Amino acid sequence: MTTHARTETVRRPEPGRRGVLAASGALALTASGLLTGCGGDGKDGASGDRFRAAFTAGGSQETLDPHVAPNFVDQARAKALYDTLGTYADDMSVRERLAQSWESDASGTRWRIRLREAAFHDGKPVTAKDVLYSYRRAADPATGSPSQVLLSAIDFDASRADGERSVVLVLKAPNFEFPTAFAGPGTEIVPDGTTDFREPVGSGPFTYVSFTPGGTARFRRWADHWDGAPHIAELEIVPANEESARLNALLSGQVHYAADMAGASVERLKQDGSTRLLTAPRATAQQLLLRTGRKPFDDPRLVRAVQLGIDREELVRVALAGHGEVGNDLFGLGLHGYPDDLGPRERDVEEARRLVKQAGAQGLHITVETSSVDAAWEPAADLMAGQLREVGLRLTANTRASSTYFSEIKTKGVAAFNTTSTLPVSDFLEQRVRGGAARNRTQYASKKFDALLERSRTSRDERQRLALLTRAQKIARDGSGLLVWAFSDANDAIARSVSGLRAAPPNSHDWARFDRVRVG
Repeated sequence: MTTHARTETVRRPEPGRRGVLAASGALALTASGLLTGCGGDGKDGASGDRFRAAFTAGGSQETLDPHVAPNFVDQARAKALYDTLGTYADDMSVRERLAQSWESDASGTRWRIRLREAAFHDGKPVTAKDVLYSYRRAADPATGSPSQVLLSAIDFDASRADGERSVVLVLKAPNFEFPTAFAGPGTEIVPDGTTDFREPVGSGPFTYVSFTPGGTARFRRWADHWDGAPHIAELEIVPANEESARLNALLSGQVHYAADMAGASVERLKQDGSTRLLTAPRATAQQLLLRTGRKPFDDPRLVRAVQLGIDREELVRVALAGHGEVGNDLFGLGLHGYPDDLGPRERDVEEARRLVKQAGAQGLHITVETSSVDAAWEPAADLMAGQLREVGLRLTANTRASSTYFSEIKTKGVAAFNTTSTLPVSDFLEQRVRGGAARNRTQYASKKFDALLERSRTSRDERQRLALLTRAQKIARDGSGLLVWAFSDANDAIARSVSGLRAAPPNSHDWARFDRVRVG
C-alpha cells in the first residue's frame, strides 16, 4: 500500500473594512447582556479562568451541529467541541488529528485510517463506527455540510469498520488527494447515531455548557482531552456583528479576542498599546459572484465585461484600505496548485464597453447583493457602480441583513459579494466551481472543466495532477462567473494579556484554537 501521511496544499481567507467606527457598537454588546465582565476566580492560576472571543454571529438559525458550519463563528465553536480526523497546516497540507495514520492502496480507491485512543465527553471511546456514521451524515445533501461533495465520493456500502480503531473507506473513483477531506469544515466526528445537537457531545477540548442561537456559546475545559487539557477553565464565544462593536469590546476589555478586523480598525489597533494584531497576509479571497445560470449573466459577454470593467487597484486601495492584493479571478493565490504563469487581469474599459454594446445591454440595471458581514463589501459596491457606469452598466446594491445573508444568496439575486478563506485549491474547485456542486453559487457548468478536475484527482503523478488543475482553472477563470477581485489580509486582534495564539489563516489548525490560550 502507498502511504499518504500528509497531503497537499492550498489557501484562502477573509476581511475588508469600513472607515467610521461607531462607539455605540460596544454599548450594544453591553446592553444585550452578553458581556458582563472578565474577572477570574483563581481556579486556573495565572492562566485565567474565562476567555471571551467576539465573532460575527449567524442569527437565530445557528446550531451546534458541526456538519453545518458555513461561517467562521460556527467553525470556532466546532473546534471547541469536536475533533476531526485531520487538520490543515498553514499551507493547507493535512496532518493527523484523531487519525493516527492513513494509507491508500495502489489504485487510490481504498483508504485505511487508524484512529488514536480518544474519548467523547461522555467517556465513550471514539471508534471506527463513529467515523462511518459522521461521514455518512455529512455526505448526505440534506445535512448541508460544506464538505458534502468531498465525502459523497465514499462508497459507504463497501466501506467498513475493521476493528474498533481502524476504518476502511472505499471510494467510488480513485482520488489521491482524498485526505484533504479529513480536515475540511463540516467533517467533525460525532458519536454514532447523534441527531440532536441541543446538548452536544464531542471529543474536543471543551465541553458544552450553554448556547443561544445568534447569542453566546459557553464551554468548559475538558481535563481528559487526548491532546491535553486547555489552559483556560471556560470559553465564551459572543456575538458582535458589527466590526466596530468587536473593536470597542476589545479596547474596553470586555473581550480578549476580536475576529475579523480590517481597514481603519487595523490602523487604530496598530496605535493601541493594549492590543496585538494577528495578521495572516492574503488569507481571504474577495469575490463577486455572477450567476451564470440566470439572465443577464447567462451571456458570457457580460461576465467578461464586468471582469474587464472593474478597477481592482482602486478596490484594494479604497475598499480594503490597502490591506490586500489585487486578485486575478482565481482562488488560491500563493497556494499549491495555483497557476503561476497567469498574467494580471488588466482593466480595459473600451473592450468592456464594446462587449456591453454587442450584447445589447447598454444601460442595463444590475442589482448586487451585499451586507455588513464584511466591511469591504459596501464600499466595494459603491466603487464598482462608478467603474461599471463607464462601460454602460448600472449597478446598485441591495444590502441584506448579516444574520441571513449567506442563506439568502443561495437562491436570490444575480450577483453577490462573498469571501472564502484558505482551503486546498482542489477542494475549493470541487466544492465551489464544479457543475452541480451544492456550494456552486454561480451555477457554472462546464463538462470540460469537470473532466479535467476529475482527471487531476485520479492521477497518481503529482506533476500531471498540477498540470490538469492548471488547465481546468484557466477554463473556469474566464467563464465561471466567480470574480476574485482581491485577496485581503485576515486580521484578528487580541488583548496584550493573551498568549498562546499566533497569526494563522482561517481554516488552518492554529486559527481560533483556544485550548492553548493563556490570559494574564
